[in-house]
Amino acid sequence: EVQLQASGGGLVQAGGSLRLSCVPSGFTFGSFDTHAVGWFRQAQGKEREGVSCIGSRRGRTVYAETVKGRFTISRDNAANTVYLQMNSLKPEDTAVYYCATLKIDPIYICGDYDYREYDSWGQGTQVTVSS
Repeated sequence: EVQLQASGGGLVQAGGSLRLSCVPSGFTFGSFDTHAVGWFRQAQGKEREGVSCIGSRRGRTVYAETVKGRFTISRDNAANTVYLQMNSLKPEDTAVYYCATLKIDPIYICGDYDYREYDSWGQGTQVTVSS
């Protein structure tokens, strides 16, 4: 079974930083030419929401308005890993963070797709930001 494993979460004070990692099991990102990777989060009692995604091939990035300017998504082909650098964290960033993949032609924008269209979800990683 193909899954993407998110890690790197933890407890941090407001204003702090964390870097999340997303590593696939069962396949390689090896083809970034055909798969976008997205980061999502789900706070307790709320619906899952998109945070950021990085498109296939050219790696076009998209960010939710709530994290723009604070979070940075990147990928390392050699390490077969996608990262989410989170700076200036706020208590409202507290959630379980997940990564998932979407098979997508490079001409399309990964941010235009709802989380339900992504797959290969794994267990998320908890991020807690204290005030």
